Amino acid sequence: MDTLPLVTPEQVGLSAARLDRVRTWMNGWVDSGKLAGMVTCVMRRGELAFAEVAGKSDLARNKPMRADTIFRIYSMTKPLTSVAIMMLYEEGRFQLDDPISRFIPAFANPRVMVGGSRGKIETVPAEREINFRDLLTHTSGLTYGFMESNPVDAAYRAKQDGVDFQTADTSLKQVVERLAQLPLIAQPGKAWNYSVSTDVLGYLVEVISGQPFEKYLKEKVIDPLGMVDTDFHVPAAKHDRFAANYAAGPGGRLDLIDDPGKSRYLAPRKVNSGGGGLVSTASDYLRFCKFMLNKGELDGVRLLGRKTVELMTMNHLKGDMADMGTPRFSESTYTGIGFGLGFSVMIDPAKAYIAGTPGEYAWGGAASTAFWIDPVEDMAVVLLTQLMPSSTYPIRRELRVLTYQAIID
Repeated sequence: MDTLPLVTPEQVGLSAARLDRVRTWMNGWVDSGKLAGMVTCVMRRGELAFAEVAGKSDLARNKPMRADTIFRIYSMTKPLTSVAIMMLYEEGRFQLDDPISRFIPAFANPRVMVGGSRGKIETVPAEREINFRDLLTHTSGLTYGFMESNPVDAAYRAKQDGVDFQTADTSLKQVVERLAQLPLIAQPGKAWNYSVSTDVLGYLVEVISGQPFEKYLKEKVIDPLGMVDTDFHVPAAKHDRFAANYAAGPGGRLDLIDDPGKSRYLAPRKVNSGGGGLVSTASDYLRFCKFMLNKGELDGVRLLGRKTVELMTMNHLKGDMADMGTPRFSESTYTGIGFGLGFSVMIDPAKAYIAGTPGEYAWGGAASTAFWIDPVEDMAVVLLTQLMPSSTYPIRRELRVLTYQAIID
């Protein structure tokens, strides 16, 4: 990687021979034709112990995957947006239990879906309004259009007046205010539902700071952390480093869904998604992981206090995600896993059926990217590839086992 020199794995309590299993595993996925290419990095005690590339970043152009290939990180944008809003929290601008209608009046007096038929949604008044913690923990009652599980997310997908932060061409304010008119799918604070909550947080960053969201995120989070290739679009000088994005076609074939030569990511957009709009590289995201492991500081730059990072990375749910109504999400079981302020949080590895450590926190993106940070083991892992949806193959779970089995101290 261009920002961290590699150390001998044994220097940081990892086995080189055991880490080699990760390389074999990466090549296996690429050789099978199921993934075009991937980048995997393992950092421990602040040192990079493993950094490997495999396969191609663009099959049609026969471009090899590189350490500095730029990826769509989709929902791995959410932790950065969560850091931005928590920086404003540290300035005393709001409390976590404040209703968001204080800053977005359109969210006053929400209604909650209780049923419906023949295209009509039946609603009741919400027991309370959405607060900041509801958005950070995905317990707001908002949803995503792509869930396709109820009449409300169908309304998100409606052609004329739907809600899609990825494709909208109006303004962040207009998309959020349109969203506020739609009913919630659950009472605020009562159920875990993955949603556009973090996109609303992006707009709250804008309203509270008085700066456009993308400007605040760039100037206050991305630039200070030295994340030089992380942005809401790929500038012209970097187009040749941008990976293609694929979907799993019939029989495991890769179907191109976003050509890096024609992608909408090649130019700035009017609406920047705090829930899924960024592109980034492995070394940039490792810098973010290191900042979190350092409890809010990197290379002498402090963005968050230690206590705030501790608050963000503890479980805020009543039990685990399964207790909150989500037994599975993506390719993982959510038994034994809770949620903090912007991250999933491991509660019980035995219950979760996976090697890990209580207190480890993580998230992933729609194109099968992932990261996790383990404060107890002082370790972080970043996995970047481009395949949608992320539930196609169990690569995140496999990589967890392969990285944890390499610890030898």
